[in-house]
Amino acid sequence: MDERLKKRILAFQVAAVINLALGLYVLIAGPGFLPQNTVFWLALFFLGFAAVDFWFPRVLKKRWSEMMAKHAEEQRARGQKP
Repeated sequence: MDERLKKRILAFQVAAVINLALGLYVLIAGPGFLPQNTVFWLALFFLGFAAVDFWFPRVLKKRWSEMMAKHAEEQRARGQKP
């Protein structure tokens, strides 16, 4: 896998962990000093981005694999080694 893609995937995973931690912090500590409505929206925001940040690397890996398979198939069709 390309090094740039690995770095991008790692960045998304780090961001997901940070968003997850912030979302849980807001859920646990937020009700003590924030209105309930604000806690709900902040937690939803952070947990929503955490979900996207965990999901998107899978999409990147899948697209990379599909692209490499297509490239290998084109090479085989031309009679070249992949």
